[in-house]
Amino acid sequence: MGRTKSNQLSQIFEQFSLKATKATGTSMSFILALSVIIVWALTGPLFHFSDTWQLVINTSTTIVTFLMVFLIQRTQNKDAQAIHLKLNEIVAALEGASNNLIDVEDLTEGEIATLHKHFQKLVAKKEIKLTQSHSVEEAEARYQIKHSQHHHLNRVVGQIIV
Repeated sequence: MGRTKSNQLSQIFEQFSLKATKATGTSMSFILALSVIIVWALTGPLFHFSDTWQLVINTSTTIVTFLMVFLIQRTQNKDAQAIHLKLNEIVAALEGASNNLIDVEDLTEGEIATLHKHFQKLVAKKEIKLTQSHSVEEAEARYQIKHSQHHHLNRVVGQIIV
């Protein structure tokens, strides 16, 4: 029963956050927020620019910002996960595509930096086009094949010329 209640609470929050995200991402929301600030600024002389008058806007904006941080983070997490799943599906469905980089987002920053440096080296060699490489292993294998063919060709050409 506790699990059902937790699931229902999660669904309610999901619906609320979806509606709140859609509502706060509109031009109308921006106009509303700007209007609140303008009304607040115009009421300054009425309240003699008192500490309470300043406290109202400071407290309001702090609360809204605090709540929006969590709402935005939740939305970004959900969107990022959906994008990763879609990309993983594409990679898995493409014939000839390497599955080695599926879930690359789960690697540590150091591991990702190592992969990035590796691909930079491959591009710098200019013998392997990054767009034609499907995996680190395949890229290395292609480089070794091309490198050995290049040396073999140089020996053959050298023998012909001599």
